[in-house]
Amino acid sequence: MNVRNIVDALIEAPVITSFTRIGYAVRARLDAWQPLGEYDLSGRVIVLTGATSGLGKAAAMQLAECGATLVLVGRDADRNEKAVAAIIESSGNPNVTQVAADMGDYEQVKALAYRVLAEHDRLDVLIHNAGALTPDRRTAPDGTEATVASQVIGPFLLTRLLLERLATTPQSRVLTMSSGGMYSSALTVSGLQMSEAEYRGTEQYARAKRAQVVLNEMWAERFGSLGIHFQAMHPGWASTPGVDASLPTFSKIMGPLLRSPEQGADTLVWLAADELPLRSNGGFWLDRRPRSTHKIPRTKSAETLDRRQRLWDWVSKTCGIDPALPDANPRAE
Repeated sequence: MNVRNIVDALIEAPVITSFTRIGYAVRARLDAWQPLGEYDLSGRVIVLTGATSGLGKAAAMQLAECGATLVLVGRDADRNEKAVAAIIESSGNPNVTQVAADMGDYEQVKALAYRVLAEHDRLDVLIHNAGALTPDRRTAPDGTEATVASQVIGPFLLTRLLLERLATTPQSRVLTMSSGGMYSSALTVSGLQMSEAEYRGTEQYARAKRAQVVLNEMWAERFGSLGIHFQAMHPGWASTPGVDASLPTFSKIMGPLLRSPEQGADTLVWLAADELPLRSNGGFWLDRRPRSTHKIPRTKSAETLDRRQRLWDWVSKTCGIDPALPDANPRAE
């Protein structure tokens, strides 16, 4: 192990150094990171969900500055348009559009996929970033718990609907913004949706994020041969409007150590732009390096092959699509 790897491992061991701006600053210097502004993404089409605030907006701004053609996805069209206008004005890149869609509403996800397929003959990067931690239990239109619907099932459906377009675009990527919070939660299928009586927002969020990471690995295993690169990552602890609203005490106590939205989004943009992530598939990243998906034994032992398969089958059934079927593309009415 070389000196850089030793230093990185020492930072990674305690969460307080790894997840905060301390880890970001040390690793950026340790590995002599290439500035994101030096990447040229001209001509590349990128779809980014959850793009109107926090990490998503920071990523969108940087991707636009790199010249990408961006499709921003958010639930509210007016808010989306404001984000588009701000990004175009700041970056000088006019190739930024928006589609209003709730990722927990599967009909809206299908409509989003159809728009992307109709308007773009290539798709270089699909980024699943939309997500929220809610203190009260909510449900999606189909009755599924809303966190699971919008962060697990909706992204799965969108990935499948855009799979062929991704497969025909060289070096395409599907990126998932997970959370370090998933480290505390083991994979569960029967308990993936918490009941009203047991519901805790932080735990529900962690369970959904664990499922995201497992599905990322399974997409890579099953469809990596198509030339699509599936990668997941977590941003560390970043200061965003979502964190302030959902975890106010944590935000107040940890405030000086929290990463900026730009720092939290750095690895996401890097995964979309750099060549290194094309050398592997199904990885989990933080600060431009692959990381283990487990920190405690109980989460690893719970992740059996049978449970992983049951997760895949349940998500497929819930969104009403079989990933193996070739006729799964949405069609205009």
